[in-house]
Amino acid sequence: MDYKDTLLMPKTDFPMRGNLPNREPDMQKKWEEQDIYSLVQERTKDRPKFVLHDGPPYANGDIHMGHALNKILKDFIVRYKSMSGYNAPYVPGWDTHGLPIETALTKNKKVNRKEMSVAEFRKLCEEYAWKQIEGQREQFKRLGVRGDWENPYVTLKPEYEAQQIRVFGEMAKRGYIYKGLKPVNWSPSSESALAEAEIEYQDKRSASIYVAFGVKDGKGVLENGERIIIWTTTPWTIPANLGISVHPDLEYSVIAVGDDRFVVASALVEAVASACGFEQYEVTRTIKGKDLENIIAEHPLYGRDSLVMLGDHVTTDAGTGCVHTAPGHGEDDFIIGQKYGLDVLCPVDEKGVMTSEAPGFEGMFYDDANKAITQQLEEKGALVKLEFITHSYPHDWRTKKPTIFRATAQWFASIKDFRSDLLDAIKETKWVPEWGEQRLHNMVRDRGDWCISRQRAWGVPIPVFYAENGEPIITDETIEHVSELFRKHGSNIWFEKEAKDLLPEGFTHPGSPNGTFTKEQDIMDVWFDSGSSHQAVLEEREDLVRPADLYLEGSDQYRGWFNSSLSTAVAVTGKAPYKGVLSHGFALDGEGRKMSKSIGNVVVPAKVMKQLGADILRLWVSSVDYQADVRVSDAILKQVAEVYRKIRNTFRFLHGNLFDFDPKTNAVAVEDLREVDQYMLIKLNKLIDKVKKRMTSTNLRLCITASTISVQLN
Repeated sequence: MDYKDTLLMPKTDFPMRGNLPNREPDMQKKWEEQDIYSLVQERTKDRPKFVLHDGPPYANGDIHMGHALNKILKDFIVRYKSMSGYNAPYVPGWDTHGLPIETALTKNKKVNRKEMSVAEFRKLCEEYAWKQIEGQREQFKRLGVRGDWENPYVTLKPEYEAQQIRVFGEMAKRGYIYKGLKPVNWSPSSESALAEAEIEYQDKRSASIYVAFGVKDGKGVLENGERIIIWTTTPWTIPANLGISVHPDLEYSVIAVGDDRFVVASALVEAVASACGFEQYEVTRTIKGKDLENIIAEHPLYGRDSLVMLGDHVTTDAGTGCVHTAPGHGEDDFIIGQKYGLDVLCPVDEKGVMTSEAPGFEGMFYDDANKAITQQLEEKGALVKLEFITHSYPHDWRTKKPTIFRATAQWFASIKDFRSDLLDAIKETKWVPEWGEQRLHNMVRDRGDWCISRQRAWGVPIPVFYAENGEPIITDETIEHVSELFRKHGSNIWFEKEAKDLLPEGFTHPGSPNGTFTKEQDIMDVWFDSGSSHQAVLEEREDLVRPADLYLEGSDQYRGWFNSSLSTAVAVTGKAPYKGVLSHGFALDGEGRKMSKSIGNVVVPAKVMKQLGADILRLWVSSVDYQADVRVSDAILKQVAEVYRKIRNTFRFLHGNLFDFDPKTNAVAVEDLREVDQYMLIKLNKLIDKVKKRMTSTNLRLCITASTISVQLN
């Protein structure tokens, strides 16, 4: 007798090995042929809506681990909601305008922009963007993310651009859009203004100089010949100096250093003396800051007047308490300069080169001018001290090169006019983690007006016409006409036709008696593009609704998409575009370092899927605390693969034990179950309830998703 024939052994054709890299593409192809997404949407169409609105990744290059983390988290939530009684559409999107694509063409593809028109170059940009979308779409689908991949939203689509024009027009109608000469973050390397979200901080070595401005007219408070010391780490802005700011409530001291008499804030006397090497000094008298107002100092290079002004922005955290003020190169400088009627002098051009308004330094790149300016200050006896410091300094996030503050004529959205509404909308939104509310609140509370114009070619044009007298024209009629033109032809028509051909037929304006018009050449900030998606996607598409139930992106989007979306939505609707916001951390290497090609620690999703399979990535995402920065490496993924094998073998064992179970003949009512089976059923229901509660609170740490398991059971 063969005793094995007397044993009830598990039987299953469920293979022990998943062979994921080979089997997953076949399964995904089958699901694509079945059009699973449409089938699910049809099955759930009568259920309540749950809309997770996709923040658009930029269409350039292969996806990275941050993309994988983000898209898989979204897929978990959408699938769970779909299985929990909701109609949960998922419409992926792409951000397609801006400098990276221009750079990819001009530098990587060696396209010569000078040999073609703007319209021709933009067509090349569009073609490149679509190729990038195709590549990224296949990689996202390979992750197992279910969505409307054949009908995504794309910021370059005509219907999207048309709605974006309407958002701009509505904001202008409400008085939130204006053009003005103001200092903005400017990138000489990009030759364009930058939004706050496009700034990143890196260490930079800079000259730190203390400069003495002689008193020209002391108004009976200071004596002629006494000198006010200012401190700056940007010597190149000295030619633009038109004033010195002091705080009205601070006390200032006149200190004697040999034959010199210097003026600094009393609280900083010791620090300034130490920094400038004053071995012996004496405080001869003190003066209230408010008494220094309207004293005239002399510019150390040009001899022109430098007005002493009162400003609350002056602090004693560093420097001398006497702030070098160049209205063309700083926001606080600009504001106080406007108060006191100063000009807005900006002797630096779009390439960062000093102009003729900086005599003696014309033609120098601003950073190179630092040395020449410092030398001239020393020759004129105005340089008190020169040293070098390394400090955190703003850089262009794309070119990685330093930025400057530079006054230019730009288009702005006046945030201050609806700031209180923004703060109310933030308070009404559910935030996960909870600290996200305070983070965005602080950003909005402290934020200045939003510079929305860019001096580039590839983007959505600012739909403004100019009359013969220079007056900008933004009316309901022109906005509606341009929006419809963009919907029919795309925004490239703006660069293909003359202004008269873009205006409504028969359009007249009192500022153009001869019927001549021109058009704006600047494009909109790309954050205005993606920030308009609540209108261009949630309102445009019938399968979505505004506000969305959830926005889910990385924590860097508090200053990016979360912020710009809130600004445009509140401006035009009075409400936030989202009911809830969930943020996740960054994907780091196994040692907690930022991934970098130069270090060689980059984990590439495509490589992982080719070696281990997409389900290993999905299982990794389900196992990490996504609200903080997460670590991933080959070693970590091998551990996850081992966990996957245990899960798979457990299912194989369960599947094998059910080989002879026939629900038609073997199923029994709950009350007829054996006591041990009733106990196990209770345990199962408690586990299901626990998982549901965890998923509802968006805590995914304990969940092995149904989608992960279903891949293996199909």
